[in-house]
Amino acid sequence: MTTPERLPFSTDAAHQPLLRLLLAQDGSATRLCEALAQRAITVHLQFQRRTTDVPASVLAQLGGSVWLERATTLHANGVVLMDNLSYTRLDAVPDWFLAGLDAGTTPIGHLLDRLPIQREDLSLADDIAARLWPHVGLPDTRAAKLYRISTGDGPLMLVMETFRAGWTSAVHG
Repeated sequence: MTTPERLPFSTDAAHQPLLRLLLAQDGSATRLCEALAQRAITVHLQFQRRTTDVPASVLAQLGGSVWLERATTLHANGVVLMDNLSYTRLDAVPDWFLAGLDAGTTPIGHLLDRLPIQREDLSLADDIAARLWPHVGLPDTRAAKLYRISTGDGPLMLVMETFRAGWTSAVHG
């Protein structure tokens, strides 16, 4: 497999409405990727590990004592659409959900479809962003967002999404 091209989100004025839409949406970015690519996307697992060592922002937003830290790249048609970093509170996640994450090939958006959830946008946290950039090699905070996912039982996940130029090339050919 060839490595998909990873470029920062375009700064062209013509692409700014798309970036504002992506940053404002509060649904499944995975589903948006698939709609844009007009096919299933490929998930590349950068890393996934169970940990007790998380950034202070994760502890403050999720609570708990053990988390699953997972970084993924979603790509299609030879270009990266987004890079993601998530933290899942292991004492709050159903077994079937964790099994899906452990497989390493299922986008989180597909798993979340089975849960009654609420998303809450948060300010991007530097300590979380600093954990993603070394793995994807391209910092871009202006095209990134952070949100918390909760169920009726409380906080479940913290997700950072960083949108890449694959979106603009797919939309504008």
